[in-house]
Amino acid sequence: MENTKLVPRATLHRYPVYLKALRKLSATGVERIMSRELGEFVGIEPTTIRRDFSFLGSLGKQGYGYDVEALIKVFSEELGMNFEEKIILVGCGNLGKALLNYNNWNHVVGEIVCAFDLYPEQVTGASVPVYNLKDAKELVPDGCRIAILTISQDVQETVDLLVDAGIKGFVSFTSEHFSVPQDIQVKTIDVVSSIQELVFEANAESK
Repeated sequence: MENTKLVPRATLHRYPVYLKALRKLSATGVERIMSRELGEFVGIEPTTIRRDFSFLGSLGKQGYGYDVEALIKVFSEELGMNFEEKIILVGCGNLGKALLNYNNWNHVVGEIVCAFDLYPEQVTGASVPVYNLKDAKELVPDGCRIAILTISQDVQETVDLLVDAGIKGFVSFTSEHFSVPQDIQVKTIDVVSSIQELVFEANAESK
């Protein structure tokens, strides 16, 4: 993101919130919006919104407000968001099923288009096709780059298979360590570590 070093971290964290809201507003037919109206929609003060937007240049006109589609384009480019991203889910246990049931990313990214499991015949009520993991190399959709991992066995073998199938990034819920080539990105979701950090911070605040 250009000029990232000049933008406060708190502002950067709000940019995806604005983008999500703008996508929702656009979907309902809103073409132009004032900072006050957007502030009411996202629960952020209008002065904060105007300051956050100022880091990206002159985006609106006083008395006119902001062009919603123009804002979406700016934030999409800044955040590198692809709203048509094809995502696959690997592992249809309890967590995997919960993610499939959620599969509504609120206009921020794409969606899970299919899933893979060791025993697909045992997966019922899935909202997307569920295939056998051993067939992943042939059945990963064209253009799919992202995989969500919720498996607990044969993790390294599965990752290797998916990399061969063209996957470039993993969101991992697995506790097992695995390695990937340098050009592959991994984002690990570690709930236990997050809880530990919160406990530590809460204890520090109480001292």
